[in-house]
Amino acid sequence: MDIKFNNRDPVYVQVIQYFKEQIAKGFFEPGQEIPSRRELANRLKINPNTAQRAYKEMEEQGLIFTEGNLPSRITKDEQVLKMVREELILDAVSTFIQSVRSINVPLPEVLSLVEKEYDKE
Repeated sequence: MDIKFNNRDPVYVQVIQYFKEQIAKGFFEPGQEIPSRRELANRLKINPNTAQRAYKEMEEQGLIFTEGNLPSRITKDEQVLKMVREELILDAVSTFIQSVRSINVPLPEVLSLVEKEYDKE
């Protein structure tokens, strides 16, 4: 796990964002076991309470689930997984649109440039 923490956002929010990105990229599979809260805290060198808060939030959002004393796992709920992916895409698109609007680029030009660049990759 390699998270580069920033000073703007709370650490637990950044941990949640990391998990969402890993889920969207397919690095975390539905039903995959994830590190314990204590293990995550040790790996990331964060306070165990911060790891606990991140896991609690992720459980409330339906990203992970814990059954009894078993390890926590990534959700298998296809709807939640789809929403995570869409959320990340919309965040990126929103940031992009704000940047492009600030320099007054017409939409047809933007779409043309995006299409060309997207096809390069």
